[in-house]
Amino acid sequence: MKSINLQDKLGQFSAHWEPQVIADYNQNDVMVVKFIGEYPFHKHETTDDFFLVLEGEMIMDIEGEPSKTVKAGELFVVPKGVVHRPRAEQEVKVLLIEPKGEPNSGDSDRPPATKPRL
Repeated sequence: MKSINLQDKLGQFSAHWEPQVIADYNQNDVMVVKFIGEYPFHKHETTDDFFLVLEGEMIMDIEGEPSKTVKAGELFVVPKGVVHRPRAEQEVKVLLIEPKGEPNSGDSDRPPATKPRL
């Protein structure tokens, strides 16, 4: 048991769209990620998708709905089975929580990230 400094962890990498595992929570990976641009539309059939914006601003595109802007200090949960795409016009820093082994790419053609541990 120890505290984890999110800014310290975010300072240890520069790659975009490559989540880094920083902690374990039950059967979930707690991760930090940086991204800019857009990820492909995808869905997760069996799990919700959790995003907590730490710094910057994220836009969540949801199939068939208006885009949602998520600002620093706000979280957004995409229910399982919902087609979505996170994107950002400028770099955004986000905390993610996903079940261990869940590919971040969902059902898209993009290869899933390796999710290294910091």
